[in-house]
Amino acid sequence: MSRGQIQGRLRETVLNVAAAGGAVCILAVVCALLFNITLIMFKTGSMSPAIPAGSLAVVREIPAQEITVGDVVTVDRPGKLPITHRVQTVDPVEGAARMITMKGDANTEADPAPYVVEKVRLVLWSAPGLAHPLAAAANPVVLGATTVAVSALVTWVLWPRSAGRRRSGQHVAA
Repeated sequence: MSRGQIQGRLRETVLNVAAAGGAVCILAVVCALLFNITLIMFKTGSMSPAIPAGSLAVVREIPAQEITVGDVVTVDRPGKLPITHRVQTVDPVEGAARMITMKGDANTEADPAPYVVEKVRLVLWSAPGLAHPLAAAANPVVLGATTVAVSALVTWVLWPRSAGRRRSGQHVAA
């Protein structure tokens, strides 16, 4: 196999891997929009050992009527950061709202006050240790370097080559 053929196959493989990665990203965005799915990062260990600090979790917004005792949910708090803890009690309130009490698995006591909610974000699954790399990837320097690297890769893959090289892998003089 000639050097030109090896480079051609390498380019094709790189392009196919990049296309598959792009398709996965598009599918993830569509699913996130259709099913109201987002990511949250755990900065504290209040949910340890089930969800240690530094974990990344996938959450889906659900109506309060669907909350059950034992669910791990994220509740938005006006003027404060959201909180993610395990549901201890669920009581009906006016309309679709529910009053819930929550407690972090690592905490000795429940949260000080109950939360009245109409919707929460249910933790679907979590992965320990992924929050820090994801946060680092959001750094402007990393984003810029990634953009330059992807641009260089696309340029390399799609750079035009002479007809003679594409046909035989050898340079054909005119």
